[in-house]
Amino acid sequence: MPGVGVSVLVAFLVVSLCCSSLLVGAQITDPSEVAALRAIKSRLNDPQKNLRNWNNGDPCTSNWTGVLCFNTTRNDGYLHVQELQLLNKNLSGSLAPELGQLSYLEILDFMWNKMSGSIPKEIGNIKSLQLLLLNGNQLTGSLPDEIGFLPNLDRIQIDQNQISGPLPKSFANLNKTKHFHMNNNSISGQIPRELSRLPSLVHFLLDNNNLSGILPPEFSQLPNLLIFQVDNNHFDGSEIPLSFGNMSKLLKLSLRNCSLQGPIPDLSSIPNLGYLDLSHNQLNESIPSNKLSDNITTIDLSYNNLIGPIPANFSGLPLLQRLSLQNNLLNGSVPSTIWQNMTFNATKKLILDFENNSLSSISGPLNPPVNVTIMLQGNPVCTNVNDVSIIQFCGSQNGNGVTPGGSTNTTSVCPTQACPTDFNFEYVSEAPVPCFCAAPLRVGYRLKSPGFSDFPPYEDPFEVYLTTGLKLDLYQLSIESFFWEEGPRLRMYLKLFPQFGSNQTFNGSEIRRIRSMFTGWTIPDSDIFGPYELLDFTLLGPYKNEIEGSSKSGISKGALAGIVLGAVAVAITISAIISVIIMRRHTKYYHAVSRKRLLSRIPIKIDGVKDFTFGEMALATNNFSNSTQVGQGGYGKVYRGVLADGTVVAIKRAQEGSLQGQKEFFTEIELLSRVHHRNLVSLLGYCNEEGEQMLVYEFVPNGTLRDHLSAKAKEPLSFAMRLRIALASAKGILYLHTEADPPIFHRDIKASNILLDSKMTAKVADFGLSKLAPVPDVEGIVPDHVSTVVKGTPGYLDPEYFLTHKLTDKSDVYSLGVVFLELLTGMHPISHGKNIVREVNMSYQSGMMFSVIDSQMGSYPSECVEQFVSLALRCCQDETDGRPSMAEVVRELENIWRLTPEADTVPSESMSIDTGKASTPAPSSSTSANPYVSSDVSGSDLLSGVVPTITPR
Repeated sequence: MPGVGVSVLVAFLVVSLCCSSLLVGAQITDPSEVAALRAIKSRLNDPQKNLRNWNNGDPCTSNWTGVLCFNTTRNDGYLHVQELQLLNKNLSGSLAPELGQLSYLEILDFMWNKMSGSIPKEIGNIKSLQLLLLNGNQLTGSLPDEIGFLPNLDRIQIDQNQISGPLPKSFANLNKTKHFHMNNNSISGQIPRELSRLPSLVHFLLDNNNLSGILPPEFSQLPNLLIFQVDNNHFDGSEIPLSFGNMSKLLKLSLRNCSLQGPIPDLSSIPNLGYLDLSHNQLNESIPSNKLSDNITTIDLSYNNLIGPIPANFSGLPLLQRLSLQNNLLNGSVPSTIWQNMTFNATKKLILDFENNSLSSISGPLNPPVNVTIMLQGNPVCTNVNDVSIIQFCGSQNGNGVTPGGSTNTTSVCPTQACPTDFNFEYVSEAPVPCFCAAPLRVGYRLKSPGFSDFPPYEDPFEVYLTTGLKLDLYQLSIESFFWEEGPRLRMYLKLFPQFGSNQTFNGSEIRRIRSMFTGWTIPDSDIFGPYELLDFTLLGPYKNEIEGSSKSGISKGALAGIVLGAVAVAITISAIISVIIMRRHTKYYHAVSRKRLLSRIPIKIDGVKDFTFGEMALATNNFSNSTQVGQGGYGKVYRGVLADGTVVAIKRAQEGSLQGQKEFFTEIELLSRVHHRNLVSLLGYCNEEGEQMLVYEFVPNGTLRDHLSAKAKEPLSFAMRLRIALASAKGILYLHTEADPPIFHRDIKASNILLDSKMTAKVADFGLSKLAPVPDVEGIVPDHVSTVVKGTPGYLDPEYFLTHKLTDKSDVYSLGVVFLELLTGMHPISHGKNIVREVNMSYQSGMMFSVIDSQMGSYPSECVEQFVSLALRCCQDETDGRPSMAEVVRELENIWRLTPEADTVPSESMSIDTGKASTPAPSSSTSANPYVSSDVSGSDLLSGVVPTITPR
C-alpha cells in the first residue's frame, strides 16, 4: 500500500521535525501557536541562524545572541505560549500579525532591538496580554486602535521608536493599565480628553513627541496619577489648566519646553508634589506665593517670562535640592533664608540659580553654608563690585550639582591571588566577613523619571529599596556607577552578589528569579525613584558556562522517553489519518489544480494593456533574479525587465498576502489603463497566471526623488530642477483629481513614489493605495470626502484624514506639501523624532527660514524660495480648509516659475500649465469645472529682469 507508506513517512518526518518544539515531556504545544511562532520567527533577520526556544526553565539572557524565547502554561491539555521574549540587542525584522494567535500570551517583550515596520493590529486579539514591551526599536506607523481593547493590559512601553499619528481615543478603555510609556516618538495631535477616565493610570510619560493642542483640564480627575511628564511637545499658546492644582496624588509634574503661556497655577494643595519642571516656556505673571509640599526636591521655572519678586514660600523646604529661576524677568531682592531649616551632610546639596533676572538687592546677610551654591550672574545686584560678599556669587559656575559616581570595593587588605578576577570573581566589600569572594550578576538599570535632581542623598535609600524588592541582603548590591542622561533619566550599572554562606555563585533558579522580577516588574513601585527599566542582564564567567550547559542538557531521560513514546503514538495516529486523506483527495486535488490553471489563463481584453504570460515575465527578469530587483514595497518586489522586443519595463510582482481576487485585480487594471498623463507612470500590461499577479509599467530610469535628495546623490538638484519636479508632480496629481475617469485620490504621495525619467521629468507612481473620488448621488450631489480605513506613509499623512478617516483631495495636497518641504530642505519627513512640517514652520515663523534650506541646492532666487516655502506650509495646514486646492497649487507654482531666471530658457510646452490630455477638465468635489486657465510663461509681469539670489551658508 504505497499510500500508507507515504503517509507513515510524512508522519515520521512531521514528528521528527516538530517533537523538540511541539512536545515537552508528554504534553503537546497548541499546533496553531506553533505555526504562529514559526511565522513570528520567519519575520526576524538572524544572520547567525541561532534563534532558539525557551521551554520550562532555561533562562533567557543577553548572552544568547538572537534568542527567541518563550515560556508556556498548560490549559485544555495543551501547552500555550505565556511569555515571548526577543533578547538579541541588535536583531532586526518586523512584528508578525500572527502574534494575535497567541491567545494565552501575557508578556510580549521585544525591547531593545532593531525591529521595524508597524505594530500589527492583531495584537488587539490577545485579551490575556498584560505587558506590551516594544521600547527601544525602530517601529513606525501609528498606534492601532485595537490595543485600546486589551482588558488586562497593565503596561504599554513603546518609547524610543518612531511611532507617529495620534493617541487613539480607544485607549480610554484600558481600565487596568497603569503605565503609559510612549516618550521619544513622533506621536502627534492632542492628548485625548477621554484618557481622563483611566482609573488605574499611574505613570504618563509622553515627553519628546509632537503633541499639540491643549493640556486636558480633565486630567486632574485621574484618581491615581503620580507622574505627568510631557516635556518637549508643542502645546502652542495653551495654558496650564488651573485644575492641575487639584491632582491630589501627583508626585511629579514635568512640562518643560512645551510652548506654554499664561500664569503658573497654584500647586500648593498637592500634598506630595516632589518635582516641578515648567522651564523653557512662555509663562508670565508672578510666581504663586503659597508654599509647596515639604516633599519637593526640584523646582525649575527657568527660561520663562515670570515677573515680580522671588516669593518667601521657597524657604523652609527641607528636601529641596535645586531651585532654578534663571532667565526670567524677576525683580526685587535675593532671598537669604531659603536654606534655613535645612540639614546638610556630606551628600546633601542645594543649588539656587537666579542668573539673568533683574534682582537688585539682598534681603539680608548672604552667608550660605558651604553646601549651598548661589548663582547671580546677569543681575543688577552684581554691579556692586565692591561688595565681596556678593561678587563671589556673580561669576560663571557649573551648577549641575550632579556628577557620575558609584560605590567602590575596599579590597586592599585581601590577598589578590585568592579571588580569580579573570573569571569574573571579586571581593564583596560589605559582606558579613572580610574577603568574601564571589561572582556578581551585572545589571544595566535606568530610572525613567526619578523625583530628584541629585542622587547621592538618595543612594542609601535606593539600595534599601532595591534589595528589599529583590529579597536580597543589603551587602549583596553594589552600585558600580551612575550618570544622568537626557530626560533627565538616571542610568546605573549594578552588581548583585550571591548570599554569603551559600556559594560563590548564584544557582540557575536564583538567576531566573532575579531576572523575572526585573522583567516582570514585580519589584514594587517607589514614589521617589519612579518607574524603572532593565537595560542589560549580562551573565559572565561561571554563569555563562552554566547557562550553556543547561541549554544543552535541559531534558531529563524520563522526559526524553516521554517524547519518544509520544512521538511514536502520534506517528501511528497521523499515518492512519493521512493515508485515508491522501487517497480521497488525490483525484480531487488534480481536478482542482487543472481548473485553477485553466481559469488563470483566461485573458481579459483591455485596450492598450497587454496580457503577458508568466514565461514572458520570467524571461524578462532572468527568472526574477535578485540582480534585476530594483525595489520593494508593501505590494511586493519590483524588477527591471527587458521584453522580447527590447522594451525596458518595471514589473511589480505581488507577494503572497497581497494577491487579489480575479475580479478586483482586473478592475484595478481597467482603472489604471485609463490613466494617461506625461507626469504619471503608465501601465503597459499585466500577468495573471500560475497563481501570480503582476503589473507591468514603463521603466523610469533615474530612480526616485528621495534618492536624488539624499546626501549620497552624485549630482545635487538645483532650485530650478526642484521647482520643475514640484510642478510636474502637482500636474500629475491634478490630472488624477480632475480628469481621470473616474477621478482618483492617490493616498500615498511621497518622495519615493515620484520617479525621474532620463530628462529628469517627474512621474508620479504607485497607485497601490489609491481610492476613487466620490461620485454624485441620485440627487446629483457630490460628497466632499470618502470614508475609508487610514492608509499611507507616516510623515506624509494628512492629520485630519488620520483623525476622521475622511479622505479628500486635500489629503493629497498635504502629502505633496511635505514633498515640497523635502525638495526645499533635503530633510526626511520624520527624522530623530523631528517632524519636517513643524521644523520648517518654526524656522519660518522665527524669521530663520533660509537656515533650513538645503545647502546642496547651490544659489537660488530668494523671492522664489520664500514663495515656495509659503506654499508648502499652506499645503501642510492641519485644517483641510486652510489648504489650497491642487489647481491652486499648480497655478502658484507656475507663478513662482515665472520669477526664476530659467523661465525663458525652458520651452513653454514643457512648463506651461496643462494636464497632458486634450479633453475638457471634469468637475470634482473641490475644484471648479475649469480650475485654471493655461497661460503663456513670458515673464512680462516681472518688474525687473534681475532676480536677487542667495548662496546658502
